[in-house]
Amino acid sequence: MLRTLPGLSAIKAFDAAARLLSFTKAAQELSVTPAAVSHQIKELEDQIGVSLFQRTSRSMRLTREGEILRVSVSDALDGLNGALQRIRKLQKQNRLNVTASPSITAKWLVPRLDRFLALQPGADVRIDVSQSVLDFDRDDVDIAIRFGTGDYPGLRVDRLFQEMVFPVCSPKLLTGRHPIREPRDLLHHNLIHLDYQAQGAVWPNWRMWMLAAGIREFDDTRGLHFGQTALVLQAAIEGQGVALGESALVSADLASGRLVKPFELALKAPPQFAYYVITPLETADSPIVKAFREWILAEASEMPAQPSG
Repeated sequence: MLRTLPGLSAIKAFDAAARLLSFTKAAQELSVTPAAVSHQIKELEDQIGVSLFQRTSRSMRLTREGEILRVSVSDALDGLNGALQRIRKLQKQNRLNVTASPSITAKWLVPRLDRFLALQPGADVRIDVSQSVLDFDRDDVDIAIRFGTGDYPGLRVDRLFQEMVFPVCSPKLLTGRHPIREPRDLLHHNLIHLDYQAQGAVWPNWRMWMLAAGIREFDDTRGLHFGQTALVLQAAIEGQGVALGESALVSADLASGRLVKPFELALKAPPQFAYYVITPLETADSPIVKAFREWILAEASEMPAQPSG
């Protein structure tokens, strides 16, 4: 059955005017002019063929027909608003906003995301690559992955993994002009450095690794220097030198053969630093957030153990 109904703009104008009994106040609520409200009400009255308001110089009230319509319009708008809220809630249940720092996003999270989507086929996962300070009240974020000390008061914090650091390089460097067979062979190659210090702790670097390998005489300033692990590893993949790779972040490249690990000697990262999964307490156990947290912690638990030097 075809229904002939007034437009939504006229209905909203009538609802506001009927509640407030003032075209001026209705106009303010709707962010339009009083003339626009008056025009919408006049069109509505013409369409249904009755007067909805009785106007005097000092006041305005609903007619009997206007009161009947007010009740129906109020119920209809409440029902429509409730339906929209339920739809938004359903969308929110399947939507997950994740923020993670660039290197772990590119080198660890993205290569595994298909496994999460296989477990949650209806999930709408949105990744924001950022290292900014977390503010769950301000930002539209459900879950965060950050590197640091895990000091996030008032939030749920789960340790993801702590890194081991060891040399990695392109497989072509193992059999090139200066094949890499023992640590001293690294002196013939560019060293790729991560320039990183955090809260007074020195990140494992080439001088520390060489000393652990028994090599004391070498220039630890030569080579390439980057500020992000992802760039360090990409340079190594391209065969531009040998990098110190973080165990979790090189796992996919080692598995694919893009990188190889020429030596077993590995250094522990500073014990106070690790990657953490962070969620607000009030939403930590919502179905999609809980599913993602449990999945990512399970992925981290399956990382192969690395020997330390």
